[in-house]
Amino acid sequence: MANERRVGTVSRGIRCPIIRKGDDLSKIVATSVLEAAEYEGFSLNDRDVISITESIVARAQGNYATIDNIGDDVKAKLGGETVGVIFPILSRNRFAICLKGIARGAKKIVLMLSYPSDEVGNQLVSLDKLDDAGINPYSDVLTLEKYRELFGDNKHEFTGIDYVEYYKSIIEGEGAEAEIIFANQAKTILDYTDCVLTCDIHSRKRTKRILKENGAKVVCGLDDILNESVDGSGFNSNYGLLGSNKSTEDTIKLFPKECKDLVLDIQKRIKDATGKHVEVMVYGDGAFKDPQGKIWELADPVVSPAFTDGLIGTPNELKLKYLADNDFKDLSGEALKEAISKSIKEKDSDLVGNMASQGTTPRQLTDLIGSLCDLTSGSGDKGTPVVLVQGYFDNYTN
Repeated sequence: MANERRVGTVSRGIRCPIIRKGDDLSKIVATSVLEAAEYEGFSLNDRDVISITESIVARAQGNYATIDNIGDDVKAKLGGETVGVIFPILSRNRFAICLKGIARGAKKIVLMLSYPSDEVGNQLVSLDKLDDAGINPYSDVLTLEKYRELFGDNKHEFTGIDYVEYYKSIIEGEGAEAEIIFANQAKTILDYTDCVLTCDIHSRKRTKRILKENGAKVVCGLDDILNESVDGSGFNSNYGLLGSNKSTEDTIKLFPKECKDLVLDIQKRIKDATGKHVEVMVYGDGAFKDPQGKIWELADPVVSPAFTDGLIGTPNELKLKYLADNDFKDLSGEALKEAISKSIKEKDSDLVGNMASQGTTPRQLTDLIGSLCDLTSGSGDKGTPVVLVQGYFDNYTN
């Protein structure tokens, strides 16, 4: 008993220097983790996970673009006349800056907002207000005038911004005409224009299919804008503008480009320095919902754009409380501990469908660990863009 571990999973934010374009990120991350271990008096183990926030990866890559680059690409791909911009999320950081560029590439923007909330849960109006007004969001199309008549001004609970007015002012500020409608059926936009930029994130493939099936002339998603360089700009061949963030008033930082080599190189550096085989991943937004504001965090197209192979798959775990309450309900103390330990050691390699694994959340490992890391690093001034997760793959028997 003297050497028995009393701690399971530990998540540590690792402080790093401020990263700039061209920095050797692999060396900086590995060094920062090794120095933290030395200073804080802990050691690295096999299957520890080193996670790097996507923002410093993109920054080291210099993966930036300007709103002029966005405007030029939108104009080239969508014709530069009337463009339907549908289903954007309500975000100053994520979309407002992109909208500024999009508006530069068109004479008129028909902005179609989903309601009562956007894709990630930011509310334009409450469900209760919809009920009171007798509105069916699945079928009813609202003009801006009708929306104001029914619901007035609606400021965002956290930011205090009326996003409808804010987005309208951005479009007009770039010299384009703005028309705003509220609808949840993608094909509605085709009553206004046949050139459409769909801005949804996780439902974009379905939205594109529906638009094409219903006669749209040109359909692009945010993933089709800046999916290659425009006048020397940064780009992302997989995701385009998806996962981008505001950098300055006229530049965005794109989601990082291919970074599998980065995670493999960090893994090798740690192996060379310590002999330990760690896993490494790049993470963006975790996937969790705020109970107060009802907002999903997941504005990035994926939680992890790159990870080492040991992070492929889902957990394979037994529910301890199920075993304790069912299979071994007559046992206690050391006998109960031994029985549960034996079950874990002898568990099947695939527990799908096994009642003793119910409620163990078989999500992707990268989604689970990425969420833990996103909460650990925060999005502000903690200064820990690298997170070390230890003991994640342990169980009760370790």
